[in-house]
Amino acid sequence: MNPETSSTSSALQNASGRFGTFAGVFTPSILTILGVIMYLRLPWITGQAGLWMTLLIILVAHIISITTGLSVASIATDKKIHAGGIYYIISRSLGLSIGGTLGLALFIGMSFGTSLYLIGFSESLLSYLGLAADLNQIRWTASLALAAVAVITLISTNLAIKTQYIILVTIGLSLVSVFGWALQNPPLQTTALAWQQREFDFGELFGIFFPAVTGFTAGVAMSGDLKDPRNSIPIGTLSAILFGLLVYVSLTVFLSLYVPLTELSSNPAILNSIAWSNEILLGGIWGATLSSAMGSVLGAPRILQATAHDGITPRILGLGFGPDREPRIALLVCLIIAEAGILIGELDIIARIVSMFFIMSYGFINISCFVESWVSPDFRPDFKIPRSVSLIGILTCIIVMIQLDILAMFGAILVMTLVFVHLKRRQLVLDRGDAWEGFWAQLVQNGLYILNRNSIHQRNWRPNMILFSGGADARPELVRLADALVHNRGIVSNFDLKETSKDRFLPRHQEVVLSDSDDWRGIFTRRIECRDIYTTMEQIARFHGISGAEPNTVLLGHARSLGKAERFARLVQSFAELDYNVLLFDQSRVRKLSAKRSIDVWWSGQGNNVSLGLALLRFLDSAAEWQDAEKRFLAIGSEERQLPLLQHTLQHTLLEARLSGSVKVIFNPRNSRNFKDIIIENSSQTDLVLLGMPDFGRDEPRIAVKRMNDFARELQHVLWLRASSYFSNIQLVTRSDSQ
Repeated sequence: MNPETSSTSSALQNASGRFGTFAGVFTPSILTILGVIMYLRLPWITGQAGLWMTLLIILVAHIISITTGLSVASIATDKKIHAGGIYYIISRSLGLSIGGTLGLALFIGMSFGTSLYLIGFSESLLSYLGLAADLNQIRWTASLALAAVAVITLISTNLAIKTQYIILVTIGLSLVSVFGWALQNPPLQTTALAWQQREFDFGELFGIFFPAVTGFTAGVAMSGDLKDPRNSIPIGTLSAILFGLLVYVSLTVFLSLYVPLTELSSNPAILNSIAWSNEILLGGIWGATLSSAMGSVLGAPRILQATAHDGITPRILGLGFGPDREPRIALLVCLIIAEAGILIGELDIIARIVSMFFIMSYGFINISCFVESWVSPDFRPDFKIPRSVSLIGILTCIIVMIQLDILAMFGAILVMTLVFVHLKRRQLVLDRGDAWEGFWAQLVQNGLYILNRNSIHQRNWRPNMILFSGGADARPELVRLADALVHNRGIVSNFDLKETSKDRFLPRHQEVVLSDSDDWRGIFTRRIECRDIYTTMEQIARFHGISGAEPNTVLLGHARSLGKAERFARLVQSFAELDYNVLLFDQSRVRKLSAKRSIDVWWSGQGNNVSLGLALLRFLDSAAEWQDAEKRFLAIGSEERQLPLLQHTLQHTLLEARLSGSVKVIFNPRNSRNFKDIIIENSSQTDLVLLGMPDFGRDEPRIAVKRMNDFARELQHVLWLRASSYFSNIQLVTRSDSQ
């Protein structure tokens, strides 16, 4: 976040703190819950599905809303929730890319929700006036109602909140008026309590009903305007959800017991027929639909405003006006989307669209709480819930989305994935970090635990490499070779060592060097200042790594200086004593390792160095720049009868390693020719030659270094190998043995 974001956030906080739990959370939430679906669709759903299926629909919907509400309550008591409500929760848990994607989805869902409520209002008003509720009439009426809601919201948020108190009382009276029917009429003698076989399936009916339980987001979206969001959001949200559940279950049971199902399914205005007072009922319907629309119009722009403050949407959408920083430009966008929904004009279609957006958003709220509680050491909420609660919410959301409309689900996922990829490419980050840091740390910990308990077979070996590069700028070819040798399947810990006489070294947090390129994402570089490079390299090799991911290979450049031959020999020997695979790269003095056309691997006929070479070659062969290189496997035999055995052994070994390449066995009778001459004669034009390293523990250091220098002068690029005890010797194989 940049200074503009910080200043805007500060301004927003200065405008906060106006509403308490009842006014700021419970009231807008319960008014949206007890809205158009309760009055105009619950009776019809009950008539279509019967009592038990309707109760199942209500139960499943409330499993989602209750688990999500509990997750919201848990997160709200852990961290201070600023403007943006649910968007703020998700973005601070899962990062701005996911938070921004879900925030925009939630904004669109709430904006379309405004259409849903106003279309319901229009249906009721036109029916009361005796006018035809055709599509055009609904569009005109709902558009005028949207304009009225917008004016009230623009005048003052306080006025909108105060208006909702009157509406809340009216809704309460309308419910009393409906339930009063039971005082004058006995229950039906035969009630259709069995499952009903109707033309609409569970998914279709659920999609129409679900917007009824989404109302609690209206209160959470007001988080930036609350005096104490940490306490108000959990108390107000859960109270509204549970009270709404009580009302919906009671009304469903009442309608099933006192009204024939045929009337419920055929008469959308059945509540008008049974209420004591039509005027009070209409007041409740109109008040509920208008207040629900008002709640969405209050909450949705604040989500969009919060995304603008985080740089997700254009900054202009984050502008606030007046002393309360009202999001009027964001409100305009909300009204445009709401009008688009009104032009669709079909309440049931809008309900299914709203359901998909909200269910997906609620799934991610539960994911946020689950991930936070699992991986974040900083997650210590006052209101704790079992992790299984969030998991139940996640699974229920997934199952319900599949039941609703699997094509719509995949369509929504595709659109949201595109938005996520766009935001991810913009590399939006939070100053405070997010739960993914803890998630990856937890994943690494679990992986290390498993790796530490199981021994790795040679066929599954991968290099975990310590690289002493002297810096990517100083030896880029060495770093490129290390990257190719692991090829995204191993780890390279690259140490850039600098000798210094300073009293103080670099602080540890400044040692990490981040690459600007994704090409070397498996290379982790640290710049370390030290007194003596040789001593530091030995200490790093001795102590670097953690159990389960211990380094197994050391790669460094070959030191050609004879003056430092003894120190270099002791260093290489110490690596060998620590049982590392030791790789020394001797780069050509005249050309870079740019032409990657050929690789030669030499085998002396004994030892395990060639086993290491073949393992490394599998990784090298996977790197794009080396895939087309011609590979040769060469050996020298001093006895003629030994040649077929060496030839077959190499061919069998390559087959076992699933490597392609040619095999060449060179006859050197009675070792009459020097090995060096034979190797130079056959590999002088090869781009990369893999050779077994001299034994520094046995040979005199200066002689060994000089011998290596002699090879380097005649060859292009040499990678000297010394394998650890992990790799086994290659045994000579006869043709009968291989069969």
